[in-house]
Amino acid sequence: MKTLDKKTSLFFILSGIFITNAIVAEIVGGKIFSLEGTLGISPMQFSLMGEFWDFNLTAGVILWPVVFITTDIINEYFGKEGVRKISYFTVILILYVFLMIFLITKLTPASFWLDANNTDSEGNFLNIHDAFNKIFLQGLWIIAGSVVAFILGQLLDAYIFHKLRAITGSKRLWLRATGSTLVSQFIDSFVVLIIAFYISGKLSLGAVISIGIVNYLYKFVIAMAITPFLYVAHNVIDRYLGKTLAHEMMDTAAAESKTFL
Repeated sequence: MKTLDKKTSLFFILSGIFITNAIVAEIVGGKIFSLEGTLGISPMQFSLMGEFWDFNLTAGVILWPVVFITTDIINEYFGKEGVRKISYFTVILILYVFLMIFLITKLTPASFWLDANNTDSEGNFLNIHDAFNKIFLQGLWIIAGSVVAFILGQLLDAYIFHKLRAITGSKRLWLRATGSTLVSQFIDSFVVLIIAFYISGKLSLGAVISIGIVNYLYKFVIAMAITPFLYVAHNVIDRYLGKTLAHEMMDTAAAESKTFL
């Protein structure tokens, strides 16, 4: 396969993985799940800022580890500009998806569809149209918060990644990948909550900070845990590209990113 074909194919594959997981994470983000309940353990009920909290997380966090790894790989081989391009494009697609969902929820439901799905698994009455709308529709503040947090987190991740790369060179991939993720996700965790819940008046600042800390603790642990998978992905890509092309791309990405530092 030609060098250009390999580079293009790699970017398409990474972009597809990145976009798919980012969009799905946004769509399923409306579900809040209990981490303790999922693991079959009792709620921890820890005290934070005068309130008791369990590890209740948005379902979107399940997919973000894949986004973290993909972001770091794109950073490594295509530089900060590669991350910027795919991040901006993903934001456009997320907004498009939410627009289509909004329009679809306005369609008049077919009567036979309502009748065929008028009870839940326990035999209770169910308005499937209302359920569909509640699942897929999110408040405008939540959409705004998630989009702003996403783009800020991605751009900050790329910036810090290459700041660290300028210091470490080609060594210590774990440091620049984990370091950039931890800082960017700290900002991401609080921006989305402040916009979606505090500015909109739905939650107090104390509650927002408490939830943000819980979410960030989860992301912190995940960022540390996925480091070995980053090296696995790195090795697979190096074999696919070949050592010469892989190092050329990484050196080019590092050199071009210096102009943005």
